[in-house]
Amino acid sequence: MSSRARKEAIQQAQAYLAQKPVYLDTETTGTDPRAEILEISIVDHDSSILVDTLVKPRGKIDPGAQRVHRITEAMLVDAPGWDQAWPQVETALQGRYVGIFNLDFDLRMMQQSHQRYWLPWTQPQADFFCIMKLYAKFCGAWNAKYRNYRWQSLDNARRQCGIDLPNSHRAKDDTLLARAVLLHMANAG
Repeated sequence: MSSRARKEAIQQAQAYLAQKPVYLDTETTGTDPRAEILEISIVDHDSSILVDTLVKPRGKIDPGAQRVHRITEAMLVDAPGWDQAWPQVETALQGRYVGIFNLDFDLRMMQQSHQRYWLPWTQPQADFFCIMKLYAKFCGAWNAKYRNYRWQSLDNARRQCGIDLPNSHRAKDDTLLARAVLLHMANAG
């Protein structure tokens, strides 16, 4: 474990918290290039819920993804489509830093969902930060093969930090858990 990397991660976590970010998580129809969002949650810096909605996808739910999040097509019958859910999401993100555990995945899913509805993607990349990569640096386990710090799952981070919140693989719970991981890092210094 690199004490320097850990110290840098703590300082970065503190800097992010000073910006009063929002936190975002999604559940999706799968992981492939045609997958799209079927649940999204955004939690404010004080843990109040800004957005928590199911989203009716245009495509089918991959059975493997469904086994993880347990969201069925029947649950989505009356849910809005991404084009209807996006204005509320966009309002919650506007002018805010956005913390996401596994930023690359959730950002790709939002962009893919935009593409399915021919919506232009205008969110500045600089407004987003990855809690998973910051936590990897905090842990300090170097992955020589990929030449970066070894990523931890959200559930591993929960256990390693001693956080008593569920990892239910539902957007709201996972958003609150990602927030708790960032708080843990910031308070470790």
